Amino acid sequence: MLPSPPKSSFASDNASGAAPEVLQALVEANEGYSIAYGDDRFTSELRSEMNKLFRQDVSTFLAWGGTGANIVALQALLRPWQGVICAQSSHINVDECGAPERFMGSKLIDLPSPDAKLTRELVEKQLDVLGVVHHVQPGAISITQATEYGTVYAIEELREIISVAHQGGMRVHMDGARVANAAVSLGCDISEFTSEIGVDILSFGGTKNGMVYGEAIVVFDPELAESVEYLQKQSAQLPSKMRYISAQFLAMLKDDLWLDHARHANEMAQLLADGITDIPQVTISQPIEANAVFATLPKETIPELQAWSPFYKWEGDDEVRWMTSFATKVSDVEALVEGVRAAVGK
Repeated sequence: MLPSPPKSSFASDNASGAAPEVLQALVEANEGYSIAYGDDRFTSELRSEMNKLFRQDVSTFLAWGGTGANIVALQALLRPWQGVICAQSSHINVDECGAPERFMGSKLIDLPSPDAKLTRELVEKQLDVLGVVHHVQPGAISITQATEYGTVYAIEELREIISVAHQGGMRVHMDGARVANAAVSLGCDISEFTSEIGVDILSFGGTKNGMVYGEAIVVFDPELAESVEYLQKQSAQLPSKMRYISAQFLAMLKDDLWLDHARHANEMAQLLADGITDIPQVTISQPIEANAVFATLPKETIPELQAWSPFYKWEGDDEVRWMTSFATKVSDVEALVEGVRAAVGK
């Protein structure tokens, strides 16, 4: 018999609800009337706050979700004969149902990586085809920060990759669905690993960190801003009642709530990792650097544990992923550890 399951889900940080501050912001934004499509005071204030956050003037656009934000951003970076270098495990390659390739009409050049991170060497090897008319030309790279394996690029790693990309005439996109978790992990301002080191465009995540819905497309290169404006509309990512997304982001940025949420999620992941480390036949398979725990379990225990408290199997037959969020409680972590210990002990 397994103990009582956790009250919260470790299947995804998307499984948590919305932060109370976000819900209150939606209530306040709902009062009265506002001009549509971003000509409202909430969106204007958010754009000013984003300028402060990145310590420079940026162009901020809002989208319904992460897939849409990624598609708009990547379209702005490519010519028709160009492709996007990305990790094989990247969200744009694995979890967006081919949307980037369908809507961009461009190839994803997906590269295998055991920790979901691109490297200078991996990118350099793709540059041999530059100028060869028979081959798709690498036009951009897409970096996920934090990655789909919960790993985080160090600033120097990013510098090296971005330097190679720019030397090869490529643009740089960062998929920041969990960029808050990366910022906390690195212990630095978000600008230090985005705008200040040459990222051209960022998909800034909100949903996984306590918002109801909505992501931001932050453009650092002014030459791209006009293109993004039209691509956003053409890609069905221009919300008419944009104030509701802007109000959520404003609530998250106020008093660094977005970082507090990410810090808590990261701490809960570390607590979970610490709890399962000494369980026989359980091995942590990726570094704990953000809010994800990857581990291998005895294969026969996985279905029972999934039925008890949902989570996802991953690449290997016996590898699983547990995600923590701003709403994960210590008691939830303790319950999951107790359940894993009981299942494996049987």
